[in-house]
Amino acid sequence: MRKASRLFEIIQILRLAKGPVTASQIGERLGVTVRSIYRDIVELQAMKVPVEGGRGIGYILRPGFELPPMMFTVEETEAIVVALALLKRTGDRGLEAAAGRVNQKIAGAMPAPLRPHLSSTALHAWGTVVAPAVGIDTSLVRQAIRDEQKLTIDYEDAAGAPTRRTICPVALIYYSATHNIVAWCELRQGIRNFRTDRVSHSLLENAHFRGQGESLRQQWIDSWTEGGSG
Repeated sequence: MRKASRLFEIIQILRLAKGPVTASQIGERLGVTVRSIYRDIVELQAMKVPVEGGRGIGYILRPGFELPPMMFTVEETEAIVVALALLKRTGDRGLEAAAGRVNQKIAGAMPAPLRPHLSSTALHAWGTVVAPAVGIDTSLVRQAIRDEQKLTIDYEDAAGAPTRRTICPVALIYYSATHNIVAWCELRQGIRNFRTDRVSHSLLENAHFRGQGESLRQQWIDSWTEGGSG
C-alpha cells in the first residue's frame, strides 16, 4: 500500500473507532510494521490532523475533523484524475471544460492535509488529441442524445457525395482518431454511423423522438455484428 493511501486509511480507522487504536492494531489491518505506523502518525500530526495519543496507549482522532460524506480513496481519486486527463484527448471541448470543473470539485472536497498527495501533476495521459469537428459541436450531439431531439446534418458520405440527413442521435463513440454519431437516419430508415469530421453543418431541430432513445440504442446493440454506415 502506498503511503498516501495508508495515511488516508489511518484517518478512516481512527475516525470510525469507538476508542483508542494502537499502532500494532493499525499496522496489522494495513499490513505494515508498527514503526511505519508511528512515522505515519507523526506525519499526520505535522499536517495538522488532530491525532492524539501515544505508544502503548493507542491513538484517537479528536472530534472536529470530518471527511466528506462521499470520500474516495487515493487510488479511486487517481483513477478519476487519469480518466479526466484522458478526456482531453477526445477533442470534445465541452467535456474537457467539465473535466476541469470536476477536478476542482475533487480537490475542494479533499481534506487539506491530503491534497499534496493527490496532485494531478504526477499523473499524465499522453497521446494524439482528436481535432474538434468543424461542422458540428459534440456538446450539441450530447444534448440531442439526452433530450432525444432530432438533428439535421449536411454530410459527406463514404463515397464523397454530399447529402442532408435528419437523424435521431442515440450514442456518441469516441475513437482515437474520430468521433462517430450513432443515429436513426430518417432517409435510410435505419441505424447508421456518422463521422463528425464529415459533417459540414448541423442544426438542432425543434422536433423530438422522446421515449424512443433506449429502444433505438438496443436496436443498435443488437445489430453490432451487422455493421452500418452513412
